[in-house]
Amino acid sequence: MSDDWALATRLVHEGAMRSQFGETSEAMFLTQGFVYDSAEEAAARFANEAPGFVYSRYGNPTVAMFEQRMAALEGAEACRGTTSGMAAVTAALTAALKAGDHVVAAGELFGGCRYIVETYLPRFGVETTLVEGKDLAAWEAAVKPNTRVFFMETPTNPTLALVDIAGVAAIRDAKAPGAQVVVDNVFATPLWQSPLALGADVVVYSATKHIDGQGRCLAGAILGREAWIKDNLDVILRQTGPALSPFNAWVMLKSLETLPLRIRAQTETAARVADALATHPAVKRVLYPGRADHPQAELAQRQMKGGSTLLAFSVDGGRAAAFRAANALKLVKLSNNLGDAKSLLTHPATTTHKNLTPEAREAAGIDEGLLRLSVGLEDAGDLIADLTRALDAAAMKVRQAGE
Repeated sequence: MSDDWALATRLVHEGAMRSQFGETSEAMFLTQGFVYDSAEEAAARFANEAPGFVYSRYGNPTVAMFEQRMAALEGAEACRGTTSGMAAVTAALTAALKAGDHVVAAGELFGGCRYIVETYLPRFGVETTLVEGKDLAAWEAAVKPNTRVFFMETPTNPTLALVDIAGVAAIRDAKAPGAQVVVDNVFATPLWQSPLALGADVVVYSATKHIDGQGRCLAGAILGREAWIKDNLDVILRQTGPALSPFNAWVMLKSLETLPLRIRAQTETAARVADALATHPAVKRVLYPGRADHPQAELAQRQMKGGSTLLAFSVDGGRAAAFRAANALKLVKLSNNLGDAKSLLTHPATTTHKNLTPEAREAAGIDEGLLRLSVGLEDAGDLIADLTRALDAAAMKVRQAGE
């Protein structure tokens, strides 16, 4: 592939591996294993002395094409696909840690990620410290001699709070050289944020979200330096088995061709929706990185190239009012997924973050009236009208209850 090609071009052509038939679309290699011309060739492949595949848990041509295309998108030396985003997070952290090591992580994490850091890793002798992600002084104070990983998602789920990636990387350099800065970049998407360029070592994705973008398949991705992936990650993936299926990899490959078109359109609509919601009397606050009133607007301008396809807003009247608004929607669908072509709304306190203690939810800014909206590809005017009608209905109930 040409290094002179723009990103949109690379997302159509990067990593193409055509068979002898010269197909236009990338081939789907639905195979578990591979055959060899001789016993000597088999031995050479297993010894990594000859190119080729040996088993689809280790690698597959369709999966390899997806990995190469993702690496081009992220600007990474290498990528490995996994069965899901949580498989990517777990494998990346496991590859970087051993018993006796220490993780510093932002407390503002998706519930599954927080479980891995707070509950799962300590079962195997890994010490963890959760800090307020926005506070660089807290990151620095938490570092210990055995700190080996700094882990964050930014923007965070569901409040769209930001962590200063470059700031954490500088703390790593000063106080824990050799530690890995691992960034979950799902909300920003690779289009709007480049963690590796900001000093991160490893980037993880739930490709289930924007990369598929149409609610079809599960997948994950881990990106970073080729040497770290080969020396640390590959053995974890091969021996524990979270292998991405060729079919799902093929779906992701085709989705990457349209990623810039989809994300730009969704982000433009999300900005319009956020502005409209901010004027509604039933809405107490809107959280969107693309708005000047975001609590970390300066960092968003410095760290991100766009405002994201997601936003959060709090409805006056708490859970009851939020539920009434959600139930009154006609166009926006209720779902805990995100990054879809369809606009999706969820109530984090009772879905994605229900396992957090009330204290932890309060610390993360997840109040009972908070709703998370993933903006899709619908017409912006239709979405604003649907949300406005739903909020009007919720506000009327609140007024009637007060009379």
